[in-house]
Amino acid sequence: MQVSVESTGTLGRRLTVAIPAADVEKEVQQRLRRLAKNARLPGFRPGKAPLRVLEAKYGGQVLGEVAGSLIESTLRAALAERKLVPAGGPEVEPKTLERGKDLEYVASFDVYPEVTRLDLAGVKIEIPSCEVTEEDVGKALESMRKQRVNWEPVERGAEDGDQVVMDFVGSIGGEPFAGGKAEDYAYVMGSGQLLEDFERGLVGVRQGEQKVIEVSFPDDYRGQDVAGKLASFQVEIKQVNAPRLPEVDKEFAESFGVKDGDVDKLHSDVRDNLQREMQERLSSLTRQRVMDALVESNSIELPIKLVEQEIDRIIEGNRKMLKEQGIPVEGMDPDRSHFRNEAERRVALGLIMYEIVRQRNIQADADQVKARVERMAASYEDPQAFVQWYYSDQNRLTQLEAVVLEEQVVEHLLQSADVQHSPTSFEELANIVG
Repeated sequence: MQVSVESTGTLGRRLTVAIPAADVEKEVQQRLRRLAKNARLPGFRPGKAPLRVLEAKYGGQVLGEVAGSLIESTLRAALAERKLVPAGGPEVEPKTLERGKDLEYVASFDVYPEVTRLDLAGVKIEIPSCEVTEEDVGKALESMRKQRVNWEPVERGAEDGDQVVMDFVGSIGGEPFAGGKAEDYAYVMGSGQLLEDFERGLVGVRQGEQKVIEVSFPDDYRGQDVAGKLASFQVEIKQVNAPRLPEVDKEFAESFGVKDGDVDKLHSDVRDNLQREMQERLSSLTRQRVMDALVESNSIELPIKLVEQEIDRIIEGNRKMLKEQGIPVEGMDPDRSHFRNEAERRVALGLIMYEIVRQRNIQADADQVKARVERMAASYEDPQAFVQWYYSDQNRLTQLEAVVLEEQVVEHLLQSADVQHSPTSFEELANIVG
């Protein structure tokens, strides 16, 4: 076997392999003899057909099979001999496929790029720092109170935050239109669920009042039949209700799963939940900023095939998500260029992370995996049952180990980076993008 390699770019390689004709012919003859043992041809007893007859009938097919087998085995050997690792499957093209001649083929592929930056020494990374305060707990409890709101009828006009129960019928040019009618429709003033014209017309309405509200639909309104048109709504107000929030007491605590109604326990549970939410958010932001810095610090050329494969995965993931939402995807032909930046980032991160893990010999720490499972279990009624369930599935555990491994790489990279902490409130933390 003769092997030669040429570079077709920074990563591109062109491997040419030639297999002696004698080796090809030897394999062809062996296959024909095996075939002869069971071959059934007209005019011959089973297994008694002469080789020349078999060659005439099956020679081309056998040569193709031999070529495929030899290409597969010799390509592995040639790559190992030249210490080449293709990034994605090589594209193989036979140059000669003829009895009595050397079998020659060309394999074209990209190799993996060299990753030279395995740390973030001197790279500035700003990470938020946050603490859960009593004010945060109070806001969370207030939000929980709103989830248990009671509505009480009032005689006054409707104000912001009130609930208005009404019937209405809409028409355009005197003709009713689809979707313009409702009965016993309960609307909370200020929620923004109705168009501004409609909500403005509800300000100050009282129980039993009837009125006409003129509404201009925006030109870009989702309902094309009414977009850009003026509609009249005949509205009858059935009830105006003011919100009454429950007290944070024993009954309130029990409604949120605190069995003995201990208000202090509810307060503690809310704080713990906010603490977990904060830690998850901080971890996510830290990971994202470290990964961004890692990609920016490594300017590497990416194997084209890996990027194209990643684009395929992104598109397939989007298709699956749309199908789960009941949206038909047949006939959809998305523009691949829309996904290229994301695919390139994913491929780059994958290559860089692989090298860091390999060269630093980082492995998922079993104690950290267990701690992660226990944190996840803390929000369940029976945490121990959740832990046992999680450890019962190796695939599930393997996915979590990959997450923990990534966290360990992030911790390793932060040791060399110039980390700067910026004090951030819990509310601000929730609104940080990237």
